[in-house]
Amino acid sequence: MITGGCFCGTVRYELEGSLRNGRACHCSRCRKAFSGASSAYAELAEGSVFTWTAGADSVTRYESAEGWALGFCSHCGSSLCGLFNGDVHGLTLGCVDGDPGVAIETHIFVDSKAPWDHIGGDAPQFAERPGANE
Repeated sequence: MITGGCFCGTVRYELEGSLRNGRACHCSRCRKAFSGASSAYAELAEGSVFTWTAGADSVTRYESAEGWALGFCSHCGSSLCGLFNGDVHGLTLGCVDGDPGVAIETHIFVDSKAPWDHIGGDAPQFAERPGANE
């Protein structure tokens, strides 16, 4: 079981299952949405079941593109998840309690990274998103 929640503790969730495709996106939009050098995000693995266990009514959604939205706490502003057509698609790794069982596998949109950002580690880096031009 994966659990997590926001900074102020109002919103809590559980994930029965696992996460996959951990990635850090360095585009300007993610830097603003996550207030950092990049996002740290992983998708729900197929068959995983996500449940809000507290504060679901405090989750505010910001639609960033048609069908796609970010879910965040309306009290403290923590970015909690990504949504697709209203369903939780993935979790922001910074709000997961303990070990999420996934690591950053790729860095995407590194051509857009902030000039003060220095990417560490050995995960592959992509100018955009793998497969974006296929």
